[in-house]
Amino acid sequence: MSRIVVLGGCGGIGSVAVRALAAADGVDEIVIADQPSADPQAAARGFDRPGVIGVEVDASSTGSLTTAMADADVVVNCIGPFYRFGPPILQTAIDAGVNYVDVCDDLAPTRTMLEMDGAAKAAGVTALIGMGNSPGIANVIVRLCADQLLDQVESVDIMHVHGGEPVEGAAVIKHRIHAMDHPVPLFVDGQFIEVRQLDEDGQRFVREFDFRDVGRLPAYPYPHPETITLPQHIPGLRRATNLGVIFPLTYFRRTQELVRAGACSQEPLIVDGHAVVPLEFSVALLQRERPGLLAAAGVTGPGGCLAVHVSGLKNGQRHSYTFQLSSQEAGAGEGTGIPAAIGALLMLGSKIVGPGVLPPEAGVDPTTFLPLAFDIMHRLGVRAGGGLHVEHTGPDGTVTELPLAY
Repeated sequence: MSRIVVLGGCGGIGSVAVRALAAADGVDEIVIADQPSADPQAAARGFDRPGVIGVEVDASSTGSLTTAMADADVVVNCIGPFYRFGPPILQTAIDAGVNYVDVCDDLAPTRTMLEMDGAAKAAGVTALIGMGNSPGIANVIVRLCADQLLDQVESVDIMHVHGGEPVEGAAVIKHRIHAMDHPVPLFVDGQFIEVRQLDEDGQRFVREFDFRDVGRLPAYPYPHPETITLPQHIPGLRRATNLGVIFPLTYFRRTQELVRAGACSQEPLIVDGHAVVPLEFSVALLQRERPGLLAAAGVTGPGGCLAVHVSGLKNGQRHSYTFQLSSQEAGAGEGTGIPAAIGALLMLGSKIVGPGVLPPEAGVDPTTFLPLAFDIMHRLGVRAGGGLHVEHTGPDGTVTELPLAY
Protein backbone atom coordinates (compact mmCIF):
# COMPACT_ATOMS: atom_id res chain seq x y z
CA MET A 1 0.00 0.00 0.00
CA SER A 2 1.49 3.33 -1.09
CA ARG A 3 0.66 6.39 1.01
CA ILE A 4 1.39 10.06 0.27
CA VAL A 5 0.61 12.78 2.81
CA VAL A 6 0.04 16.33 1.56
CA LEU A 7 0.56 18.89 4.32
CA GLY A 8 -1.52 21.98 3.60
CA GLY A 9 -3.64 19.87 1.28
CA CYS A 10 -6.60 22.25 1.43
CA GLY A 11 -4.65 25.32 0.31
CA GLY A 12 -4.28 26.84 -3.13
CA ILE A 13 -1.16 24.82 -3.96
CA GLY A 14 -1.71 21.74 -1.79
CA SER A 15 -5.22 21.15 -3.15
CA VAL A 16 -3.84 21.04 -6.70
CA ALA A 17 -1.15 18.60 -5.59
CA VAL A 18 -3.87 16.37 -4.11
CA ARG A 19 -5.91 16.51 -7.33
CA ALA A 20 -2.82 15.63 -9.37
CA LEU A 21 -2.02 12.66 -7.14
CA ALA A 22 -5.63 11.51 -7.28
CA ALA A 23 -5.48 11.57 -11.08
CA ALA A 24 -2.27 9.54 -11.19
CA ASP A 25 -1.77 5.80 -11.23
CA GLY A 26 -0.14 3.83 -8.44
CA VAL A 27 -1.10 5.82 -5.33
CA ASP A 28 -3.26 3.77 -2.97
CA GLU A 29 -3.80 6.36 -0.25
CA ILE A 30 -3.66 10.15 -0.32
CA VAL A 31 -3.86 11.97 3.00
CA ILE A 32 -5.08 15.58 2.99
CA ALA A 33 -3.55 17.03 6.15
CA ASP A 34 -4.49 20.56 7.17
CA GLN A 35 -5.58 22.69 10.10
CA PRO A 36 -9.05 22.05 11.56
CA SER A 37 -10.49 25.31 10.18
CA ALA A 38 -9.73 24.08 6.63
CA ASP A 39 -11.86 20.93 7.25
CA PRO A 40 -9.64 18.36 5.51
CA GLN A 41 -12.25 15.63 6.05
CA ALA A 42 -14.75 17.58 3.97
CA ALA A 43 -12.11 18.10 1.28
CA ALA A 44 -11.49 14.35 1.16
CA ARG A 45 -15.20 13.63 0.77
CA GLY A 46 -15.14 15.73 -2.40
CA PHE A 47 -13.14 13.07 -4.26
CA ASP A 48 -14.93 10.33 -6.15
CA ARG A 49 -12.02 8.00 -5.57
CA PRO A 50 -11.21 5.50 -2.82
CA GLY A 51 -8.23 6.09 -0.60
CA VAL A 52 -8.45 9.87 -0.14
CA ILE A 53 -8.74 10.74 3.53
CA GLY A 54 -8.54 13.93 5.56
CA VAL A 55 -6.71 14.43 8.85
CA GLU A 56 -6.20 17.46 11.03
CA VAL A 57 -2.67 18.64 11.71
CA ASP A 58 -1.02 21.42 13.67
CA ALA A 59 2.07 22.44 11.70
CA SER A 60 3.64 24.01 14.79
CA SER A 61 3.48 20.71 16.72
CA THR A 62 6.13 18.06 16.10
CA GLY A 63 3.87 15.44 17.65
CA SER A 64 0.96 16.35 15.39
CA LEU A 65 3.19 16.30 12.31
CA THR A 66 4.69 12.95 13.28
CA THR A 67 1.21 11.46 13.68
CA ALA A 68 0.14 12.79 10.27
CA MET A 69 3.25 11.29 8.63
CA ALA A 70 2.74 7.84 10.17
CA ASP A 71 3.13 5.03 7.61
CA ALA A 72 3.71 7.53 4.78
CA ASP A 73 6.03 6.75 1.89
CA VAL A 74 6.32 10.42 0.95
CA VAL A 75 5.22 13.67 2.58
CA VAL A 76 4.57 16.71 0.37
CA ASN A 77 4.93 19.96 2.30
CA CYS A 78 2.80 22.82 0.96
CA ILE A 79 2.59 24.75 4.24
CA GLY A 80 3.98 28.28 4.18
CA PRO A 81 5.61 30.52 5.01
CA PHE A 82 8.62 28.27 4.53
CA TYR A 83 10.93 30.46 6.58
CA ARG A 84 8.79 29.31 9.51
CA PHE A 85 7.69 25.81 8.57
CA GLY A 86 10.20 24.45 6.03
CA PRO A 87 13.17 23.34 8.18
CA PRO A 88 11.17 22.05 11.18
CA ILE A 89 8.83 19.99 8.99
CA LEU A 90 11.79 18.56 7.07
CA GLN A 91 13.45 17.71 10.39
CA THR A 92 10.28 15.91 11.49
CA ALA A 93 10.27 13.91 8.24
CA ILE A 94 13.93 12.99 8.72
CA ASP A 95 13.27 11.88 12.30
CA ALA A 96 10.28 9.84 11.09
CA GLY A 97 12.28 8.30 8.23
CA VAL A 98 9.84 9.60 5.59
CA ASN A 99 10.89 10.88 2.16
CA TYR A 100 10.02 14.53 1.59
CA VAL A 101 9.04 16.97 -1.19
CA ASP A 102 8.27 20.68 -0.85
CA VAL A 103 7.71 23.82 -2.94
CA CYS A 104 9.95 26.17 -0.95
CA ASP A 105 10.94 29.27 -2.91
CA ASP A 106 12.42 31.20 0.04
CA LEU A 107 16.19 31.63 0.24
CA ALA A 108 16.87 31.42 3.98
CA PRO A 109 15.02 28.13 4.59
CA THR A 110 16.50 26.68 1.39
CA ARG A 111 19.98 27.30 2.77
CA THR A 112 18.99 25.83 6.14
CA MET A 113 17.47 22.72 4.60
CA LEU A 114 20.48 22.13 2.34
CA GLU A 115 22.59 22.09 5.51
CA MET A 116 20.43 19.18 6.72
CA ASP A 117 21.81 16.97 3.93
CA GLY A 118 24.02 14.97 6.29
CA ALA A 119 21.17 14.24 8.67
CA ALA A 120 18.93 13.14 5.78
CA LYS A 121 21.62 10.82 4.41
CA ALA A 122 22.21 9.31 7.84
CA ALA A 123 18.48 8.59 8.13
CA GLY A 124 18.23 7.23 4.58
CA VAL A 125 15.75 10.01 3.68
CA THR A 126 15.54 11.69 0.29
CA ALA A 127 14.31 15.29 0.41
CA LEU A 128 13.50 17.10 -2.84
CA ILE A 129 13.14 20.80 -2.03
CA GLY A 130 11.81 23.60 -4.23
CA MET A 131 9.86 21.27 -6.53
CA GLY A 132 7.37 23.83 -7.84
CA ASN A 133 7.51 26.14 -10.85
CA SER A 134 10.39 28.47 -10.04
CA PRO A 135 12.21 26.79 -8.43
CA GLY A 136 11.24 23.39 -9.76
CA ILE A 137 10.39 23.10 -13.44
CA ALA A 138 12.94 25.85 -14.18
CA ASN A 139 15.75 23.79 -12.63
CA VAL A 140 14.67 20.68 -14.53
CA ILE A 141 14.80 22.59 -17.82
CA VAL A 142 18.33 23.76 -17.08
CA ARG A 143 19.30 20.17 -16.31
CA LEU A 144 17.78 19.12 -19.67
CA CYS A 145 20.03 21.62 -21.46
CA ALA A 146 23.11 20.45 -19.57
CA ASP A 147 22.35 16.77 -20.22
CA GLN A 148 21.20 16.85 -23.84
CA LEU A 149 21.50 20.16 -25.69
CA LEU A 150 24.77 21.82 -24.71
CA ASP A 151 28.30 20.68 -23.91
CA GLN A 152 28.64 23.61 -21.52
CA VAL A 153 25.86 25.70 -19.95
CA GLU A 154 27.24 29.18 -19.29
CA SER A 155 24.23 31.36 -18.46
CA VAL A 156 20.69 30.91 -17.19
CA ASP A 157 18.03 33.61 -16.95
CA ILE A 158 14.74 32.50 -15.39
CA MET A 159 11.65 34.71 -15.73
CA HIS A 160 8.16 34.09 -14.39
CA VAL A 161 4.79 35.80 -14.28
CA HIS A 162 1.40 34.84 -12.93
CA GLY A 163 -1.76 36.57 -11.81
CA GLY A 164 -5.52 36.62 -11.83
CA GLU A 165 -6.02 33.88 -9.24
CA PRO A 166 -9.45 34.06 -7.56
CA VAL A 167 -7.87 34.99 -4.21
CA GLU A 168 -4.44 35.74 -2.80
CA GLY A 169 -3.79 34.77 0.78
CA ALA A 170 -1.86 36.94 3.19
CA ALA A 171 1.16 34.61 3.12
CA VAL A 172 1.48 34.98 -0.66
CA ILE A 173 1.38 38.77 -0.47
CA LYS A 174 3.87 38.84 2.42
CA HIS A 175 6.24 36.64 0.42
CA ARG A 176 6.05 39.12 -2.47
CA ILE A 177 6.68 42.05 -0.15
CA HIS A 178 9.66 40.20 1.31
CA ALA A 179 11.08 39.84 -2.21
CA MET A 180 10.77 43.60 -2.74
CA ASP A 181 12.28 44.56 0.61
CA HIS A 182 15.23 42.15 1.01
CA PRO A 183 18.50 41.46 -0.81
CA VAL A 184 18.25 39.38 -3.97
CA PRO A 185 21.24 37.11 -4.72
CA LEU A 186 22.28 36.87 -8.36
CA PHE A 187 25.19 34.95 -9.90
CA VAL A 188 26.93 37.22 -12.41
CA ASP A 189 30.29 36.70 -14.12
CA GLY A 190 30.98 33.73 -11.87
CA GLN A 191 30.42 35.71 -8.68
CA PHE A 192 27.53 36.04 -6.23
CA ILE A 193 26.20 39.56 -5.85
CA GLU A 194 23.23 41.02 -3.98
CA VAL A 195 20.82 43.66 -5.28
CA ARG A 196 17.50 45.03 -4.11
CA GLN A 197 14.51 44.96 -6.39
CA LEU A 198 13.52 48.59 -5.78
CA ASP A 199 17.02 50.10 -5.65
CA GLU A 200 19.18 51.29 -8.51
CA ASP A 201 21.36 48.16 -8.45
CA GLY A 202 18.26 45.98 -8.89
CA GLN A 203 16.78 48.20 -11.59
CA ARG A 204 19.81 47.44 -13.78
CA PHE A 205 18.59 43.85 -14.10
CA VAL A 206 14.92 44.61 -14.91
CA ARG A 207 14.11 43.07 -18.28
CA GLU A 208 11.15 43.58 -20.61
CA PHE A 209 10.03 40.19 -21.87
CA ASP A 210 7.28 38.88 -24.13
CA PHE A 211 5.66 36.20 -21.98
CA ARG A 212 3.74 33.71 -24.07
CA ASP A 213 -0.05 33.87 -23.48
CA VAL A 214 0.40 36.77 -21.03
CA GLY A 215 2.07 39.67 -22.86
CA ARG A 216 5.05 41.98 -22.62
CA LEU A 217 5.92 42.90 -19.04
CA PRO A 218 8.96 44.02 -17.06
CA ALA A 219 10.48 41.29 -14.88
CA TYR A 220 12.24 42.28 -11.66
CA PRO A 221 14.97 40.59 -9.59
CA TYR A 222 13.42 37.94 -7.33
CA PRO A 223 15.09 36.11 -4.42
CA HIS A 224 14.42 32.57 -5.60
CA PRO A 225 16.83 29.72 -4.79
CA GLU A 226 17.89 28.79 -8.34
CA THR A 227 20.56 31.47 -8.27
CA ILE A 228 22.29 29.76 -5.32
CA THR A 229 21.71 26.10 -6.25
CA LEU A 230 22.37 26.03 -10.00
CA PRO A 231 26.00 27.22 -9.69
CA GLN A 232 26.62 24.30 -7.31
CA HIS A 233 25.27 21.66 -9.69
CA ILE A 234 25.94 22.96 -13.22
CA PRO A 235 29.73 22.96 -13.68
CA GLY A 236 31.12 26.00 -15.50
CA LEU A 237 28.02 28.14 -15.04
CA ARG A 238 28.88 31.84 -15.12
CA ARG A 239 25.48 33.49 -14.72
CA ALA A 240 22.17 32.67 -13.03
CA THR A 241 19.42 35.23 -12.54
CA ASN A 242 15.78 35.03 -11.49
CA LEU A 243 13.28 37.71 -12.46
CA GLY A 244 9.56 37.87 -11.80
CA VAL A 245 6.42 39.97 -11.93
CA ILE A 246 2.69 39.73 -11.23
CA PHE A 247 -0.14 40.85 -13.50
CA PRO A 248 -1.88 43.18 -13.73
CA LEU A 249 1.11 45.47 -13.45
CA THR A 250 -1.00 48.05 -11.60
CA TYR A 251 -1.41 45.60 -8.73
CA PHE A 252 2.28 44.70 -8.65
CA ARG A 253 3.31 48.36 -8.69
CA ARG A 254 0.80 49.23 -5.97
CA THR A 255 2.63 46.73 -3.78
CA GLN A 256 5.97 48.26 -4.71
CA GLU A 257 4.64 51.73 -3.79
CA LEU A 258 3.62 50.55 -0.33
CA VAL A 259 7.07 49.02 0.23
CA ARG A 260 8.82 52.21 -0.94
CA ALA A 261 6.64 54.26 1.40
CA GLY A 262 7.73 52.19 4.40
CA ALA A 263 4.19 50.90 4.85
CA CYS A 264 5.30 47.25 5.07
CA SER A 265 7.34 47.41 8.27
CA GLN A 266 6.66 44.84 10.96
CA GLU A 267 7.40 47.37 13.70
CA PRO A 268 4.07 48.43 15.29
CA LEU A 269 2.87 52.02 15.15
CA ILE A 270 0.60 53.57 17.73
CA VAL A 271 -2.42 54.98 15.90
CA ASP A 272 -5.08 56.66 18.01
CA GLY A 273 -3.95 54.66 21.01
CA HIS A 274 -3.90 51.33 19.17
CA ALA A 275 -0.87 49.34 18.03
CA VAL A 276 -0.99 48.81 14.26
CA VAL A 277 1.53 46.72 12.32
CA PRO A 278 2.05 48.48 8.95
CA LEU A 279 2.64 45.19 7.14
CA GLU A 280 -0.70 43.77 8.28
CA PHE A 281 -2.48 46.97 7.25
CA SER A 282 -0.85 46.95 3.80
CA VAL A 283 -1.70 43.29 3.19
CA ALA A 284 -5.34 43.91 4.14
CA LEU A 285 -5.41 47.00 1.91
CA LEU A 286 -4.01 45.10 -1.06
CA GLN A 287 -6.51 42.28 -0.57
CA ARG A 288 -9.34 44.83 -0.53
CA GLU A 289 -8.11 46.71 -3.61
CA ARG A 290 -7.06 43.69 -5.67
CA PRO A 291 -10.47 42.82 -7.19
CA GLY A 292 -10.91 46.38 -8.43
CA LEU A 293 -7.41 46.52 -9.91
CA LEU A 294 -7.98 43.22 -11.72
CA ALA A 295 -11.34 44.36 -13.06
CA ALA A 296 -9.93 47.69 -14.25
CA ALA A 297 -7.18 45.85 -16.13
CA GLY A 298 -9.67 43.45 -17.73
CA VAL A 299 -8.26 40.40 -15.92
CA THR A 300 -10.99 37.77 -15.67
CA GLY A 301 -9.07 34.67 -14.62
CA PRO A 302 -5.72 33.14 -13.78
CA GLY A 303 -2.78 32.75 -16.10
CA GLY A 304 0.96 32.55 -16.08
CA CYS A 305 4.17 31.80 -17.87
CA LEU A 306 7.58 30.41 -16.97
CA ALA A 307 10.42 31.35 -19.31
CA VAL A 308 13.94 29.94 -19.08
CA HIS A 309 16.74 31.28 -21.30
CA VAL A 310 19.83 29.08 -21.40
CA SER A 311 23.00 29.86 -23.31
CA GLY A 312 26.23 27.94 -23.77
CA LEU A 313 28.51 26.03 -26.09
CA LYS A 314 28.00 23.03 -28.37
CA ASN A 315 30.97 21.79 -30.38
CA GLY A 316 32.75 25.02 -29.53
CA GLN A 317 29.96 27.25 -30.93
CA ARG A 318 27.46 29.37 -29.04
CA HIS A 319 23.82 28.31 -28.91
CA SER A 320 20.92 29.52 -26.81
CA TYR A 321 17.48 28.13 -26.01
CA THR A 322 14.41 29.90 -24.69
CA PHE A 323 11.80 27.64 -23.12
CA GLN A 324 8.29 28.88 -22.32
CA LEU A 325 5.53 27.02 -20.48
CA SER A 326 2.37 29.07 -20.28
CA SER A 327 -1.36 28.99 -19.67
CA GLN A 328 -4.24 31.40 -20.11
CA GLU A 329 -6.38 29.59 -17.56
CA ALA A 330 -4.07 28.18 -14.88
CA GLY A 331 -2.12 30.16 -12.30
CA ALA A 332 0.26 29.69 -9.40
CA GLY A 333 -1.71 26.81 -7.87
CA GLU A 334 -1.41 24.57 -10.91
CA GLY A 335 2.08 25.80 -11.80
CA THR A 336 3.38 24.84 -8.36
CA GLY A 337 1.09 22.05 -7.13
CA ILE A 338 1.39 19.80 -10.18
CA PRO A 339 5.24 19.70 -10.18
CA ALA A 340 5.18 18.95 -6.45
CA ALA A 341 2.87 16.00 -7.08
CA ILE A 342 5.12 14.76 -9.90
CA GLY A 343 8.09 14.95 -7.54
CA ALA A 344 6.20 12.81 -5.03
CA LEU A 345 5.22 10.28 -7.71
CA LEU A 346 8.83 9.98 -8.89
CA MET A 347 9.91 9.64 -5.27
CA LEU A 348 7.36 6.88 -4.79
CA GLY A 349 8.76 5.10 -7.83
CA SER A 350 12.38 5.45 -6.63
CA LYS A 351 13.14 7.77 -9.57
CA ILE A 352 14.76 10.54 -7.48
CA VAL A 353 18.49 10.46 -6.80
CA GLY A 354 19.12 10.15 -3.08
CA PRO A 355 19.36 10.03 -0.16
CA GLY A 356 20.06 13.58 1.02
CA VAL A 357 18.59 17.05 0.56
CA LEU A 358 18.47 17.93 -3.13
CA PRO A 359 17.34 20.82 -5.34
CA PRO A 360 15.51 19.69 -8.50
CA GLU A 361 18.51 19.97 -10.83
CA ALA A 362 20.42 17.52 -8.63
CA GLY A 363 17.74 14.89 -8.14
CA VAL A 364 15.29 14.88 -11.08
CA ASP A 365 15.78 13.31 -14.51
CA PRO A 366 14.09 15.63 -17.07
CA THR A 367 13.29 12.75 -19.43
CA THR A 368 11.28 11.10 -16.65
CA PHE A 369 9.75 14.23 -15.17
CA LEU A 370 8.49 16.08 -18.26
CA PRO A 371 6.38 13.32 -19.90
CA LEU A 372 4.72 12.51 -16.57
CA ALA A 373 4.04 16.19 -15.87
CA PHE A 374 2.28 16.72 -19.18
CA ASP A 375 0.35 13.48 -18.77
CA ILE A 376 -0.99 14.66 -15.40
CA MET A 377 -1.80 18.11 -16.78
CA HIS A 378 -3.78 16.43 -19.56
CA ARG A 379 -5.67 14.28 -17.04
CA LEU A 380 -6.54 17.38 -15.01
CA GLY A 381 -7.64 19.32 -18.08
CA VAL A 382 -4.90 21.93 -17.66
CA ARG A 383 -4.00 23.30 -21.06
CA ALA A 384 -0.43 24.56 -21.03
CA GLY A 385 -0.41 26.82 -24.07
CA GLY A 386 0.19 23.93 -26.45
CA GLY A 387 3.02 22.44 -24.39
CA LEU A 388 6.60 23.40 -23.78
CA HIS A 389 7.70 25.86 -26.48
CA VAL A 390 11.39 26.08 -27.33
CA GLU A 391 13.20 28.59 -29.53
CA HIS A 392 16.78 27.86 -30.57
CA THR A 393 19.21 30.58 -31.61
CA GLY A 394 22.16 29.20 -33.51
CA PRO A 395 25.71 30.52 -33.89
CA ASP A 396 24.69 32.59 -36.94
CA GLY A 397 21.74 34.20 -35.11
CA THR A 398 19.08 32.15 -36.89
CA VAL A 399 16.05 31.52 -34.67
CA THR A 400 13.99 28.35 -35.07
CA GLU A 401 11.25 26.75 -33.02
CA LEU A 402 12.06 23.24 -31.90
CA PRO A 403 9.49 20.49 -31.43
CA LEU A 404 9.65 18.55 -28.19
CA ALA A 405 8.05 15.18 -27.55
CA TYR A 406 6.08 16.45 -24.54
